[in-house]
Amino acid sequence: MARPTATVTRPPRALPARPAARRRRLEPKYVYGTASVIVVIGLWQLVAVLRIKPAIVLPGPSDVITAFGTLFSSDTIWTDLATSGKELLYGLVLATVIGLPVGLLIGWYARLSYVLNPLITFLYATPRIALTPLLIIWLGIGDASKIAIVFLMAVFPILINSASGVQNLDPQVLRVARCFGAGHLQIFRTIALPGSVPFIVSGLRLAVGQALIGVFVAELSGATHGVGMLMNTAGQQFQTSVVFAGLFIFAITGVVLTGLLRRVERRYAAWRPQA
Repeated sequence: MARPTATVTRPPRALPARPAARRRRLEPKYVYGTASVIVVIGLWQLVAVLRIKPAIVLPGPSDVITAFGTLFSSDTIWTDLATSGKELLYGLVLATVIGLPVGLLIGWYARLSYVLNPLITFLYATPRIALTPLLIIWLGIGDASKIAIVFLMAVFPILINSASGVQNLDPQVLRVARCFGAGHLQIFRTIALPGSVPFIVSGLRLAVGQALIGVFVAELSGATHGVGMLMNTAGQQFQTSVVFAGLFIFAITGVVLTGLLRRVERRYAAWRPQA
């Protein structure tokens, strides 16, 4: 009698994993955002081709691209970019160095907020652009007055958001930390500061837009170089396509900086203490 032969079943061979890049799909926000931009540019170009408005009033995208090529083929545009970039960088750094610690202290110490809030409210309610003549009188028409204007435009979003981040902490988390014997410095370092990071980054994002406005306004008064001065001169000479090119330089700068800050915000959003 023949012995039954044992059959050995092999596990099915695992299929090779697809690369992550192939499995990854485009997020709807990127698809819709890109589509909307393409539609707007297409409608803009259609209006320009049909000449519903003359080119001196509304140049088309092709005219703006030509203006970009003309600008970047010259040497002066690099000086203008360097001047505006320096004013933007110095103003933002100064606003962060001063606004961030002052905002955190105001949010943490109630008595300090009672002292400084009236002054902050007064300055915040005042149109900072209206202070431009005074800053020029006090600091001259050089870089100092322009950096001061950028600083005044950018400091308040950072300061107010930093203070709001500390003031909006969950009181139950603070109460539990005090029950476990944590001191003020330890609570501030481990709870208040991490919990305020999303608010701080949001304030920085708002400050970028305000700082760009400050750069443009500052360069309208006695500037010799800068993208704002370039746009002002082109507007006086009815070079509308150059004005649009300068506008896009400001817009692209704001989009890039805001995108970087969004990445930082997503990176540190988990720092917010959970109840």
